[in-house]
Amino acid sequence: MEELAVAGVGMTRFTKQPERSPESLVGEAVRAALRDAGVARDEIQASFVGNVQLTAGTGQRVLKDLGLTGPPVINVENACASSTTALNEAAMWIHAGMAETVLVVGVESLSRHEGVVGLNLDDPISGMGAAWPAMYALKARAKMEQGLTVEQLALVAVKNRRHAMANPYAHFRTPISVSDVLASRPVADPITLLQCCPRSDGASAVVLTTLTRGRELANGRPIVRLAGSALNSGVLNDQVERASDATVRTSRLAYERAGIGPEDVDVCEVHDAFTIGEILHCESLGFCAAGAGGRYVEAGKSALGGGGVVVNPSGGLLSRGHPLGATGTAQIAELSWQLRREAGDRQVEGARVAVSHTMGGTVYELETNVCAVHVLKV
Repeated sequence: MEELAVAGVGMTRFTKQPERSPESLVGEAVRAALRDAGVARDEIQASFVGNVQLTAGTGQRVLKDLGLTGPPVINVENACASSTTALNEAAMWIHAGMAETVLVVGVESLSRHEGVVGLNLDDPISGMGAAWPAMYALKARAKMEQGLTVEQLALVAVKNRRHAMANPYAHFRTPISVSDVLASRPVADPITLLQCCPRSDGASAVVLTTLTRGRELANGRPIVRLAGSALNSGVLNDQVERASDATVRTSRLAYERAGIGPEDVDVCEVHDAFTIGEILHCESLGFCAAGAGGRYVEAGKSALGGGGVVVNPSGGLLSRGHPLGATGTAQIAELSWQLRREAGDRQVEGARVAVSHTMGGTVYELETNVCAVHVLKV
């Protein structure tokens, strides 16, 4: 796969901000990304906008006041991986020669959404109350039968909150302890409130271009290269064992396209909507052996300075926040700052290879709707 350049990134703080419109959130993120890239609006040849819960034509609505309509605006809905799916699509446009420089945006305003996010009452499974906390609780219970402890689950939340303390964009920035996590309100046993990601509002944006144009724009900074991009949908739940899980399949493809293996990764932003998610994904991404995710976290390997792959230096979904459509491009923003050595007190020393991992699901018969994995390098 031909490498592309992440020329610029930008995002808003992720938090509850019902007083702000989606247009306001996107305006802040896009202006920051264009300024970061050193790109004028008229250089953007297409825009790809990831969103889950807003209205039809969201991309056109949030970009019109920025003067970014006229060229193609492509709206992408793919559950929680909407904006990383948009990034994958944007990369394909550049690879196909349809554009040189494009904009990828993610936005969500969950304060404007009532009810349980992603719950489809027409679905017989979700209609019986099988919302995502319950589904992840079942995953946690299955792992506990293999030796995972509640303390190891809680440590994921503690570690990600500690990372988020150094992230000015994060929803939650106050420290928590294992006892705080375990004493928080039960949601779906063994998952407690502090093991669930918050409902956040926010936007994030990425300027993607060819490597040639990226070199012209670099202005002395390290060039962050999109070296591999992979996207898969999930299989039926009763087929997962034969097919391997979506993260395994997708990450292997992304690694192959980027010419790396999991042993080469320095830092990763993973989809930790619930604490058990990070543990499962560390195993599936190849950072530790199957069944060893809890021990990996307990040993501090996934923390800053822990000696392993640093996971979620931004605080992840659990602490940075999870405004569905904006999460994927926020991961790319964080990893770009990491690779450019611009992450401040949460900087992963010597980071040269980074991976973003986003999942999303609303169809309960499937293991997931989508899994998107991207590899960035400097």
